[in-house]
Amino acid sequence: MKKLCAVFFLVFLFLIFGCEKKPVPQNKNLSVLVFITGVIAGSPPYELMADGANEFARLNQNVNVKIYEAGMNQAEWEHQLGEMVSSGEYDIVLGSNPSLPEICANVAKMFPQQKFIITDAQFEGNPQIRTYLYNQYEQSLMLGYLAGLITVSKMPNANSQKRIGFIAAQEYPLLTKQMVPGFLEGARLVDPAIEIDRRIVGSWGDANKAAELAGAMMDAGVDVFTAIAGGAAQGMIKTAAERGAYIVWYNINAYNQAPGVIVGCGIMEQKKLIMEILGDVLSGKVQYGISQTLGVREGYINFILDDPGYKDNIPSDIREKFEKFLSDFKSGLINYTIPSL
Repeated sequence: MKKLCAVFFLVFLFLIFGCEKKPVPQNKNLSVLVFITGVIAGSPPYELMADGANEFARLNQNVNVKIYEAGMNQAEWEHQLGEMVSSGEYDIVLGSNPSLPEICANVAKMFPQQKFIITDAQFEGNPQIRTYLYNQYEQSLMLGYLAGLITVSKMPNANSQKRIGFIAAQEYPLLTKQMVPGFLEGARLVDPAIEIDRRIVGSWGDANKAAELAGAMMDAGVDVFTAIAGGAAQGMIKTAAERGAYIVWYNINAYNQAPGVIVGCGIMEQKKLIMEILGDVLSGKVQYGISQTLGVREGYINFILDDPGYKDNIPSDIREKFEKFLSDFKSGLINYTIPSL
């Protein structure tokens, strides 16, 4: 009888608890620190990263985003990042800078639960860090080809010296090993005699120095510029506008900044990638410890053809040649080798 009562008791417990509906899991809350190594203003990758994170938070009420600008003193970045994550408040840290992975690796040693996701960088083997590297060699090749077409053209501000210019804030591996060589190689696909004049500002914010460099480069025959210099590039734009030169631009639509001066813009789909990354974080799909390269064929590097800043300022014969090149490039008909970092 006791055994029978025990069986009935177990059946009773099963009916009461075993058949009870389990609560539907609620969306996981996500706290994101967007760590800006510098300042947002004047830096397309940072502007797009912040826009993507904020847009994702607007679309997902369970996501909270903190934007932090660490300023221009690189020596302070590691200390600032350590202070920001020491509270354990943030599920992930988002950044975009080739030098950031090593900083994050140092901080990760002190905070072994913290996860870091970094775009525009390459770093593998650390289980707390995931990186995505844009194929900037491909973007450089495209912009260089357009610069080459312009410098050998009869456009009003083109001269006869076949000399293009590249102004950078500072030296770093991605710039020196891929971007500058890609820009020159693209131009030399137009004419092997084209030369490049590369100068370093020494700061991401010194527009006066960039203006001075641009003037000296124009004196040396440069008629088409590009830049990876953050806010300092505004000095180059000012000089090019005042003295008459052309600019092709990385990463973002900048035609309206200087109509008729900025005549070609590549695009790096940073905002798109950031929103995809955050979606993957929420769904638990991010694999840490690896790096992924994203370029033209993956849909993250492109050129903006449909803006009046391009269509109204580049002659039709040059547009035809350039767009044929882009088509061949995307179809895999242009042979090139990407230098290792």
